[in-house]
Amino acid sequence: MLIVDAHCDTLTVLTPQGRDLGTLSQRGHIDIPRLYRGGINVQFFAIFIGPDNYHDPAQYTKEILKLFNKEIQRNASSLLHARNYADIVHAYDSKKICAVLTIEGGEALKGKIEQLESYYTQGIRGLTLTWNGRNELGDGVGLGPEASGLTVFGRQVIQKMVELGMMIDVSHLSEAGFWDVISEIRAPITASHANSRFICDHPRNLTDQQIRVISESGGVIGVTYVPQFIDLSKPSIERLIEHIDHIYEVGGISCIGLGSDFDGIDATVEGLHDASIAVPNLENALIKKGYTTGEIEKIMGENWLRVFKEVCG
Repeated sequence: MLIVDAHCDTLTVLTPQGRDLGTLSQRGHIDIPRLYRGGINVQFFAIFIGPDNYHDPAQYTKEILKLFNKEIQRNASSLLHARNYADIVHAYDSKKICAVLTIEGGEALKGKIEQLESYYTQGIRGLTLTWNGRNELGDGVGLGPEASGLTVFGRQVIQKMVELGMMIDVSHLSEAGFWDVISEIRAPITASHANSRFICDHPRNLTDQQIRVISESGGVIGVTYVPQFIDLSKPSIERLIEHIDHIYEVGGISCIGLGSDFDGIDATVEGLHDASIAVPNLENALIKKGYTTGEIEKIMGENWLRVFKEVCG
């Protein structure tokens, strides 16, 4: 079984926490030793553009790209940067972990389509259009029910992403922006880290209608380990399985994947505290709930691999 985690913020915290990917750490949630222990074959690494970086997001992205490439070089025997599906197959055959590079926050484009093309050339294969606030592409979910949708530039960006072969991530995007994406393009839509709003009424989670149209697009939702997205009072693995159950009921088995948000969260759920243990515990919980081997394989990685292959080649 090939296992994929479609979102983490590890690159953002390595330097502040004095960590590197190759060394087992007691801090944070992800490093190469813990990925191996947890059986994770493909890890999506996001370059997170947070408010502290809004003064020069392109420069910050450049710095994290440099850090990422340095980590790839340092760990060449165990880590491979995947730009397409063939790279993932090669990494798996070589018993290496595959790193897929994404950006979380359209601020990194600085309003220029040419910047998106440059990032693609440097190996970035996905973009989370907004974080919680407003940027040149559109409004984030944090602006509330009155938030606007995509800007003209945001529409140009998603059209260019389809043309280039980049995964469009609607996590954090306002509902108006979400529906603008759906109306603008015909391609698989992803939510790299989000859960069901029916199970947990948090604005960052997805409504049943959103889940349904993501599924109809051929896209995938990465159920996430963020405690407050699992349950506002008593988050647990069992409660996360309820999210999976509901997404399955609404959108089918082929739209469910994993998107931990490790190293982007301050608190964790018991049994989901880092990459070394989360997937084995989730697998056991799914088996206990009665999921078949084929269904578990889809959730653990096959669905993300299908979308990555279709979109990125």
